[in-house]
Amino acid sequence: MTRLATVIKGGEVLLPDGLHRVDLGLANGKVAGVYAPGTAPDADETIDATGQVALPGIVDIHFHVRAPAYPERGTVQSETRAAAAGGVTTLFEMPISKPCCSTPEEFDRRRKHFAENAVVDFALYAAPGDLAPATRDRFLEQGAVAFKIFTTPAPPGRGDEFDGLAFPHEDDQYRALRLLAGTGRPLVVHAESADLLGHFEAQARAELDPGSGYTHNRARPAVCESVAVAKLLAMNITAQARLHIAHVTSAETVAVLRAFAGTSDFTAETCPQYLFATEKDVDRAGVYAKVNPPIRTQADQEALWQAISDGIIDYVTTDHAPFAQAEKQAAEGDFFAAPPGSPGIETILPAMLDAVAAGRMDLKRAHDLICANGARRYGLFPAKGSLLPGADADVALVDLKGTTEVTLGSLVSHARDVAHLWEGRRFRGKLRRTLLAGRTVYADGTVTGKPGGGQFVVPG
Repeated sequence: MTRLATVIKGGEVLLPDGLHRVDLGLANGKVAGVYAPGTAPDADETIDATGQVALPGIVDIHFHVRAPAYPERGTVQSETRAAAAGGVTTLFEMPISKPCCSTPEEFDRRRKHFAENAVVDFALYAAPGDLAPATRDRFLEQGAVAFKIFTTPAPPGRGDEFDGLAFPHEDDQYRALRLLAGTGRPLVVHAESADLLGHFEAQARAELDPGSGYTHNRARPAVCESVAVAKLLAMNITAQARLHIAHVTSAETVAVLRAFAGTSDFTAETCPQYLFATEKDVDRAGVYAKVNPPIRTQADQEALWQAISDGIIDYVTTDHAPFAQAEKQAAEGDFFAAPPGSPGIETILPAMLDAVAAGRMDLKRAHDLICANGARRYGLFPAKGSLLPGADADVALVDLKGTTEVTLGSLVSHARDVAHLWEGRRFRGKLRRTLLAGRTVYADGTVTGKPGGGQFVVPG
């Protein structure tokens, strides 16, 4: 029998059909085999996983670092180190950059930058830019995993970061849907109505306390999201793109998703900040917890959990968006001025393990939501998202009986000083080790992965 590089023994392994008490053999960066306990070939390294579960490394399909711009917020090195510390072995970087990743030239520049610096594997989104078929085709040749647009205008002063990404007019949104139809690549949309955002923000500025944690939700209420989503889903009946709705936050939007079920090829995601926090937590954490769309009410949170239970929402992503402490501090007391974003790459796995401990779902469903479903939708399964023989040897070893206590100092992200939303949280479940292509990149509090160790991945 061929000698293995590594065998993980003594624990359970999550396979596509559920948990199995087997040993996992790794060689040449791949899963070499799944063996009855004690029957694996000899290995150069043995990892004792007694009391632990081996999961396929997490695939986060919604991640921002904006590098190489804004190193004060975080770099590819710092944020992919944080990914390793969160059990995330593959991340999909969104196209907000300076300049926007809306040209093939910028896409190539970012790919090279990530390849030199990433500690974990990465894929890149493109913005559809000029909406020209030639530009789209070049992105496809370069290996763009998917495309992204906003239905909102570029934030003031950030036009170059959103050029070719922000499409507030419905005719352009429809053109983007049609452009991507038939390509096999999803079009991911940040969906909020530009007109309604303008209306409600003006009203909120005139009437509400800018320092209140409840103000942001009032300035960007759920109707802004639900209307934009409804329009996209209606357009997609004709356009027939592979549409994906980003970060759903509200009961209203869940109702829209239900109403359009079966009308076209669309999917939807939500995020831990919407599943585990409410606007009360935003009021406690202040502007550090400002994200777009806003964190909403307990009723909205329960509607999201029900949508997950019903299969209306089949993806949970981080929307990891680091900002510098100075940027948040400068806007303390003013939710209108504060930048929107919070780090989340290190908390998604323990948060979802906590949902398993709470009985909201079983481990397989939790893992599907944060890994396997995304790998399937974006054409990476079974190389990513599974531990079947031949798959990439990306593994997250977790202790379901352990506890993760989040403090600002416990996080690896460069943006840990603005992670107030999660500060003081105790999640049931703990990551013990992360392996990428069979190599340990994180173990018990220490990141050992090296810059440049991550690979650029493309749909199969």
